[in-house]
Amino acid sequence: MKKICAALMPVLLLAGCATQSVSYPQKPKIKLDLPSRLPIPPIGQVTPAATGVDAVMGKERGALIQMFGQPRLDIIEVQGRKLQFAGKQCVLDVYLYPEGRNNAEIATYVDARRSDGAEVDRGQCISALQTR
Repeated sequence: MKKICAALMPVLLLAGCATQSVSYPQKPKIKLDLPSRLPIPPIGQVTPAATGVDAVMGKERGALIQMFGQPRLDIIEVQGRKLQFAGKQCVLDVYLYPEGRNNAEIATYVDARRSDGAEVDRGQCISALQTR
C-alpha cells in the first residue's frame, strides 16, 4: 500500500500544478447593411436626402455635429461613444462604434425620448432637432 501511495504521489503533485485556461467573452461585431457603393443618379436627376433614422445611421461624429450642433453630452465608453443632443421636443442619444472605414466611429444605434422619459418616435425627434 505504501508503494502504491509513493508511486502515485508525483502524479498527484503534478496534477495539482495543472492550470486551467480562462476565456473571456469577445465584443460582438455589429454589422451594418450599408452598400459598398452608393448608386449614382442620372445627370439632372435629384436624389432625395435621407430623412429620419436613415439620416443618422452610419454618420461619423463630425457629420452629426454639423447636423445637430454641439452635443449636450459626449461620453467616451469602453467600446465606443455616446452623443446626446437635446431640444425642447426631445432628447436624442446616438451610439457610435468603431465600424466605419479605417475603424472610424460611426452611428450604429439611435434612441429618442422626451425630457420626462416618455418614448418618442426617433425619426420625428431627429427631424425636430434638425430644424431648430
